[in-house]
Amino acid sequence: MPSHSQSHSKDKLTGLVLGAIGVVFGDIGTSPLYALKEVFHSGLPIDNNHVLGVLSLIFWSLTLVVTTKYAIFIMRADNNGEGGIMALMALALHGSRDNPKRMVFIVTLGLVGATLFYGDSVITPAISVLSAVEGLQVVAPKLEKYVLPITLAVLSGLFIMQARGTGAMGKIFAPIMCFWFATLAVMGVINIIHEPGVLMAVNPYYAVHLLWELGLKGFIIMGAVVLAITGAEALYADMGHFGLIPIRYAWFGFVFPALLLNYFGQGALLLGHPDAIQNPFYLLAPTWALYPLLVLSTLATVIASQAVISGAFSITRQAIQLGYCPRMEIFHTSGAEQGQVYVPAVNWMLMFMVFVLVLSFQSSSALASAYGIAVTGTMIVDTILAFIVIKALWKWNTAVSIVFLTGFLTIDFYYFFANSLKIPTGGWLPLVVAGILFAIMTTWMKGRALLMEHHDKKRVLFEDLEAELKNRPPVIAPGTAIYMTRSLHGLPHVFLHNFEHNHVLHEQIIVLSIVTKDEPYVDEAHRVKIRSYGTNHQFFRVKLYFGFKQPQDVRRALELCMQQGLNTNPKKVSFFIGREFISFRRNSPMPRWRRPIASYLFHNSSSAIEFFKIPVDRVIEIGVRVEL
Repeated sequence: MPSHSQSHSKDKLTGLVLGAIGVVFGDIGTSPLYALKEVFHSGLPIDNNHVLGVLSLIFWSLTLVVTTKYAIFIMRADNNGEGGIMALMALALHGSRDNPKRMVFIVTLGLVGATLFYGDSVITPAISVLSAVEGLQVVAPKLEKYVLPITLAVLSGLFIMQARGTGAMGKIFAPIMCFWFATLAVMGVINIIHEPGVLMAVNPYYAVHLLWELGLKGFIIMGAVVLAITGAEALYADMGHFGLIPIRYAWFGFVFPALLLNYFGQGALLLGHPDAIQNPFYLLAPTWALYPLLVLSTLATVIASQAVISGAFSITRQAIQLGYCPRMEIFHTSGAEQGQVYVPAVNWMLMFMVFVLVLSFQSSSALASAYGIAVTGTMIVDTILAFIVIKALWKWNTAVSIVFLTGFLTIDFYYFFANSLKIPTGGWLPLVVAGILFAIMTTWMKGRALLMEHHDKKRVLFEDLEAELKNRPPVIAPGTAIYMTRSLHGLPHVFLHNFEHNHVLHEQIIVLSIVTKDEPYVDEAHRVKIRSYGTNHQFFRVKLYFGFKQPQDVRRALELCMQQGLNTNPKKVSFFIGREFISFRRNSPMPRWRRPIASYLFHNSSSAIEFFKIPVDRVIEIGVRVEL
């Protein structure tokens, strides 16, 4: 008889598996709505050999890329249980500290992957919801003219609801998506029974033969086949929420079989009814089930879109905390789950761009021409970063590592070049989005580096200040002054600015620096480091360490300082924060084209007061003009 703890453990695992089904697989799980249709819309004949060839390509794409590369290999590269492009980049950096050139390469590669993810985030909600609502063309052809208005209404509701958080919605995600995948499987099985020969497509011969027969046209086909694996990176990105084992159980035990059965069912339908190519997914269902299927499909695509939008919020917060992006207003929408955040600027930007996409392309088939290039680019980045982790941290045998790299890179680049053919017809869009964001991020990073260099040149050490204080004793003000600074050495620029003009020192001075580690979480036992200076005055340097997925709450950290003996009475503390106003001299190292971007970013960066949760009534903000 199982023990209580074993029963509890099984219940927890079941809950995590169900949660993973509800959140992780939304994108890849809604691909059957449009993937097979788009492959044959390229002009491929609908006959036995071509249907089996396409199904074989889909089967082996799901098997090699999603199952082997992500579920088996890359998901082993967890950063304290966390996954995703930022976690993988941090892990690769951790294993390359002795090689500065490699670190620059890793950061550049990671930023490329992150910006491509944003490009994908724009297209996924548009194509997913639009493809579901297009079921009206099958269910009620007379209502076809309402496809775009309904799509925009659904997407509007989705983006407007973001401010309320996903906690309440998340509770219904799992049952809806479980029912969705079960429906996919049942619809597929019913049609496979009529044409069981489609199961022969598991033989890779059909895939190879089709590509050999098509020659260069095979690239066009693969550009559509990739639609079946979009969302594969979500298995890795959401690992921190659900864990490796639950996601693998969900994929191997339920989602993967359901997807295969549905794709093979669509293939079976096409063999018997080639005219069903207009929408093979909806035509799998009996007439009586079309309206419920339309509602279920719309719900599933909303959930898929929600996962991508939440991912964009999460990756934005991580980029801000790692210093790759300016501070933005961030709201935590759950008291229990610190990972649930809402970033208004990102939300409204995504909403605007998604609306532009829907109104410009007007159909899922047209949008498919823009889909895939960002996904495959991200997959290439994942493979290269995983190879660096394999070599630097896991110390795999060189030959085995190279086999891993060349094998998966060959597949990734094949998909990438296949999708590059879409660039003139819409594939340029995610690349432009990624390019703009990459320029913004790298400009911000260069601006921060120049600012730090400027401060370092004018750095004053504590020892220098103490010698000056002996010769020129200052006026002492009661209370504690906390000066926040990015620099980990020397006295803050804002402190020197204040002291130079006012000639006053507080009884206790704390120089506070926040350090973001290349790991997702830092426990409170290792959160604070305190060092004291001086004899006549109480000077302290406090370093607060946070993980890149943690909210940087200064108030809570100061409570930990008090527990370690640093007396900081909240009613007698003043926070001094410098706000730099940046300008550029004529011979500045900042390239001319970047200067207006940098000026805009520094000027519009969110205040440190809200970002670090500093008590507003205890803040003194000092403006400092800096010429770089």
